[in-house]
Amino acid sequence: MKQSKSIRILCECSIMVALSTVLSVLKLFEMPYGGSITLASMLPVCVVAYRHGYKYGLGTALVTAVIQMLLGLKNFSYFTTPMSIIALALFDYILAFLVFGLAGMFKKAVKNQSVALLSGAAVASVLRYVCHVISGCTVWAGLSIPTEAALLYSLSYNATYMVPETIIIALTAGYLGSALDFRFDIPRRIKSEKTDNLSSAALIGAGLVLLGALIADTILVFSKLQDYTSGEFMILGLSDVNWLAVGITTAAALLVAAALVVFAKYREKKSA
Repeated sequence: MKQSKSIRILCECSIMVALSTVLSVLKLFEMPYGGSITLASMLPVCVVAYRHGYKYGLGTALVTAVIQMLLGLKNFSYFTTPMSIIALALFDYILAFLVFGLAGMFKKAVKNQSVALLSGAAVASVLRYVCHVISGCTVWAGLSIPTEAALLYSLSYNATYMVPETIIIALTAGYLGSALDFRFDIPRRIKSEKTDNLSSAALIGAGLVLLGALIADTILVFSKLQDYTSGEFMILGLSDVNWLAVGITTAAALLVAAALVVFAKYREKKSA
């Protein structure tokens, strides 16, 4: 019976590795020297870590990290010394993705599943960001990152994709945690005592509007941070961003989302 359960969990881990890999290929935006914004590609690993603990979480994260490293082999062509190659493999791949095996860290401390999963995914994303920053100001210094002020440059460069990536994975993790009960072998849908279809649709719509605004802002901002003739990253490109369009998009999305949330609350109170 125990062996059967282990096999089932291993199969689940394999499926999650495959799903994570597919999501990592579906990029919303890709930086010129590595790093991209994906459709919450590491969320499947977070779910494994939350459901089955550190043992399976770290194992799944390690396999995912190796696959990501194989997909990014072209980055190793910039380096020739063994130490630089090892450092790149560790900080940009192995450690950067292995930290998502710790995403279940709040399972026992936080009773609310949605909050626990959201918090774990967010903390893991921050740890990944730290790994990329270390890589940027050490391994990549002198190549894609200027040697002078390497730390500041690395902080800026990696934030351009890790901030949106963190927001996306945190929001999707929180939503998934509120929709599915992961305590069962086969996750079950969480049903409230009284469900109003219009209220649920309004809340989902609010989330989609905010996500759409985030994607739009990402395109408006990050498209100005790359020189398309040379492919170089330009932090000074922020001055060319149409901040009025960014502001209007964000404000409009917040207003629409707020209106939908108010409508949802009104429906819930009316049906109570």
